[in-house]
Amino acid sequence: MAEPQDALIVIDIQNDFCPGGALAVAGGDEILPQVNALMAQFPISVLTQDWHPENHTSFAANHPGAAPFSPLQMPYGMQTLWPSHCVQGSEGADFHPGLDVERAELILRKGFRPGIDSYSAFFENDRTTATGLAGYLRERGITRLTFVGLALDYCVGWSALDAARLGFEVRVIESACRAIDLDGSLEAARAAMQAAGVVLDA
Repeated sequence: MAEPQDALIVIDIQNDFCPGGALAVAGGDEILPQVNALMAQFPISVLTQDWHPENHTSFAANHPGAAPFSPLQMPYGMQTLWPSHCVQGSEGADFHPGLDVERAELILRKGFRPGIDSYSAFFENDRTTATGLAGYLRERGITRLTFVGLALDYCVGWSALDAARLGFEVRVIESACRAIDLDGSLEAARAAMQAAGVVLDA
């Protein structure tokens, strides 16, 4: 049962990450009933929203000759190049219409800086530029975080790892997530989360 120190963090349940979207996660829309039910149980729910400009450096289309899902070295580290997705103001960037957005206390947009990607709800991919979410949660007295959403092996996983690194108690409800699983990314993400002390609930 959720208590006052608990918050639910709902990661990137947007049209482009659901079936039919530009970067669809298989079964991404299947988690909506469970996520909505969880949002009704938590005192605080936060939604994150990928919010990229058209010229975002993580888009393969902005690197002539580069293929989607190929790696590219960036100043902040290795970056997977993605199909263009969640472009600011587009239908693809909108939350899935089945998500109970009205229950959210905060909507955090990320990935809006053209030169750097942002998987985590807490930091850009340089691992140092903060989004401000940790401060918001601490000022609200939150110490325990539960993560759900898309995708388990990228934005959910990175967010959970950062939350643990920042000192929160963290769990991920796997049945309320779906994964991309690119080149073993799901197994690697699960192993990293377990090593960091993140509780993985079925």
